[in-house]
Amino acid sequence: MAIPMRKGALQCLCLCLFSLPLLRCSSVADGAPNYREALSKSILFFQGQRSGKLPSDQILTWRSDSALADGSLAGVDLTGGYYDAGDNVKFNFPMAFTTTMLSWAALEYGGKMGPQLLNSTQVTIRWATDYLLKCANARANKLFVGVGDPNADHKCWERPEDMDTVRSVYSVSPSNPGSDVAGETAAALAAASLVFRSSSPKYSRVLLATAQRVMQFALQYQGAYSDSLGSAVCPFYCSYSGYKDELMWGAAWLFRATKNAFYLNFLNSLGANDDTDIFSWDNKFAGAHVLLSRMALVNNDKNFEPFIQHADDFMCRILPQSPSSTTQYTPAGLIYKLSGSNLQYVTSTTFLLTTYAKYMAASRHTFSCGNVLVTSKTLRMIARRQVDYILGDNPLKMSYMVGYGANYPRRIHHRGSSLPAVASHPEVIGCNGGFQFLYTSHPNPNILVGAIVGGPNQYDAYSDDRTDYSHSEPATYINGAMIGPLAYFARN
Repeated sequence: MAIPMRKGALQCLCLCLFSLPLLRCSSVADGAPNYREALSKSILFFQGQRSGKLPSDQILTWRSDSALADGSLAGVDLTGGYYDAGDNVKFNFPMAFTTTMLSWAALEYGGKMGPQLLNSTQVTIRWATDYLLKCANARANKLFVGVGDPNADHKCWERPEDMDTVRSVYSVSPSNPGSDVAGETAAALAAASLVFRSSSPKYSRVLLATAQRVMQFALQYQGAYSDSLGSAVCPFYCSYSGYKDELMWGAAWLFRATKNAFYLNFLNSLGANDDTDIFSWDNKFAGAHVLLSRMALVNNDKNFEPFIQHADDFMCRILPQSPSSTTQYTPAGLIYKLSGSNLQYVTSTTFLLTTYAKYMAASRHTFSCGNVLVTSKTLRMIARRQVDYILGDNPLKMSYMVGYGANYPRRIHHRGSSLPAVASHPEVIGCNGGFQFLYTSHPNPNILVGAIVGGPNQYDAYSDDRTDYSHSEPATYINGAMIGPLAYFARN
C-alpha cells in the first residue's frame, strides 16, 4: 500500500476480451491521447483489486476468488470490497474515499461516459458499497472499518488467493470512535445513493438510510480512528488531518442527497474552515469546498456563496502562475506534492480542477489570484496537462497507466500482478515463497490493465522497480480520482 504517507499483442488481446467500448490501441505517441480508451482501462483496473467471490463476467481472469471467510473472526460476513493497493488488506478509509470519488465522477460525467461505461462504473461502485453496507449493518452501534492485519500482511508476498495471514477484523464504536472513517463511509454511501437513484431506487434508499445512520454515529461519538485502532491503521492510513474534514465532507454529500436543513445547519456551525493545497483520502476540505460551491454556482443558492471563496483560494494555491501558489511542479509540468505515491495527489487535484472548471463555465464565474485572472479555461489547461503527462506526454514518453500505450511500467509493486496466476501455477505460494517474485527483475506475468502507479519523482525520473513501492505501487484511490477527468476530456 502507499504510505503518505508481449507488448501490443497482449495488450490488444486484453482489449478484445474487455466488454467496454474501446477504440483502437493508441497512445500519446500516436498524437492526441485516447481518453476514452484510458477511461475504459482505468475502470477495468478495479477488477484486479476485487476481494471475495468473483463474478462470471470477470475480465481479468488471472484473478480468482479470495478472502471468502472475511469477517468470520467477528462472526459476521465481511466478504467483498477492494484491496487498497498492492497488498491484500481491506482498509475502509481509503476504500470509502475511492467510492465517493467514483460516485462523484458518475454524477458529474456519467453523461459523457455513455451507457456502457457508466454501467461499468456503477458496477465498480456497487462492488464497494455492497461491502460497506455489510460493514455498517453487521452489528448495532458498531462500524467495521477493515479486514486483515496489515503488519502481518506486509511480512508476506503472496497472492490474495493464497492468503494465510490472520484476517483480523477492525471496528469503531461509541467507546472507540472513528468520526473520520465513519464520515467518509457516510459520504460514500450518500454519493452512491444519488448514482443509483434512478436505476435502482430501492438500493438507493438503503444506501441513503445507512449513510444517515453512519453520519449520526460520526457526529455523536467524535474522535479519530487512528487513536482507536493504532497500529492497525498507522502508519498505513493514519488520519493525519483529523476528522473535521470528514464531518464536513459527509455532511456535504448528505445535504446534496437529502436537502435536509440539519446538514446545512451543521455545515454553517463548523465556522472557519481549514484552507489547504492538497486533496486526498485523508484531507477532504478542498473537495468539500468545491462540492458545496456547486450549490451557489450552479443552483444559485446564496447560502453556499462562502464556499466559492474557499474553492477559489484552493485553485490559487495550485495554479503555477498564481502569486499565492504553494504547489511545486516538476520540470515537465506535473503537480508534485509528496514523494509517496505522488500521482494520488495529481489525480485528485485534477478532478477538482475539471469539476470546478465545469461549475465555473456553467455560471460564467471567474476569479483572480493576485493580478492573474482565472477562467474555466485556465483550470482546464492545467488539468489536461496532468492527464496527458500521466498518459505518456512526459520526458520518458512513459504512460503511468499500465496497459495504455506501448511503454508503461512492467514491474509494478503488486502481489497479484507479480506472482504467477493460479491457473498457471495452481500450487499454493506461501508467505515467504513469493519473495523471489518480488525481487526478480523480470516483468510481472499478469498485466493489471488500467492501474496508475505512484509515478515519477520531482525530476520527472522513474525507475521501473517493483521494490520501490512509493513510485511503483498502484492504488484504488489514484484510479478512483482519475475517472472523472478522463471522462471530462473524452468528450471535450
